[in-house]
Amino acid sequence: MPHEQHVLLSDGRVVVVHDTGEAGAPAVLWHHGSPQTGALLAPVVEAAAARGMRVLSAARPSYGGSSPQPGRDVASVGTDLERVLDACGVDRVGVMGASGGGPHALACAALLPDRVSGAVVLAGIAPFTDEDDWWDGMAAPGGLRAAVHGRDARALFAETDEFDPSIFVEPDWAALSGAWAPLGQDAQRAEADGADGLVDDDVAFVSPWGFALRDVRVPVLVVQGGRDRVVPPAHAEHLVRELPFGELWLRPRDGHVAVLDAVPVGLDWLLALR
Repeated sequence: MPHEQHVLLSDGRVVVVHDTGEAGAPAVLWHHGSPQTGALLAPVVEAAAARGMRVLSAARPSYGGSSPQPGRDVASVGTDLERVLDACGVDRVGVMGASGGGPHALACAALLPDRVSGAVVLAGIAPFTDEDDWWDGMAAPGGLRAAVHGRDARALFAETDEFDPSIFVEPDWAALSGAWAPLGQDAQRAEADGADGLVDDDVAFVSPWGFALRDVRVPVLVVQGGRDRVVPPAHAEHLVRELPFGELWLRPRDGHVAVLDAVPVGLDWLLALR
């Protein structure tokens, strides 16, 4: 069973870390979506255990008990995670990020090239541009559009925001009623804790990330659902164009959640890089 520890950072903030704890096993650092608590999800733990892998997950600021950090950029989370790896006794790791975790997985790869062997990004958002095609295909972009105008605007939007079920397609709903039910349950717990984590994530996504995709000098597998209405396929195409060692795996029938069924193959891909 995963255990939890609190890692103290140099600025006094605390990061809540979940760890399956197999010392000496190949390790993967899971970057959770937006919103999630950072707790490890059963399908990820089970797929890793079947491969003899250790899984760690760190809750980003304002999620799951981790200290707030208003104004954070994507790169700052990558910097925090170097201390997390030290505290957990992990020298080298593969990283995997889903949805809002994708940019943060890439931050680790860019900022910690000596410690990150490779990255898998599932349905991950691309760096913001003010061109229309960045928004094309998003079923409910209201939160990100508000974030463009700053944190206060995004927080105001959160006060009246309601879930739009049209963001998910049929395979997503099937996944949420089956193997990935723990993801939906965890998202509800994160939402009950308040909107600060999601607000800060969205502002970070539409602001400068603090690193460039060309700075990611390790292999990256970008996995994308062709029917994704949350993060459309154009984002994956942008990532692969800019990443020096990026490759794209398009799953044409998947939406935003169903694409997570690729986690086991993504773990195999990371293992092959060791």
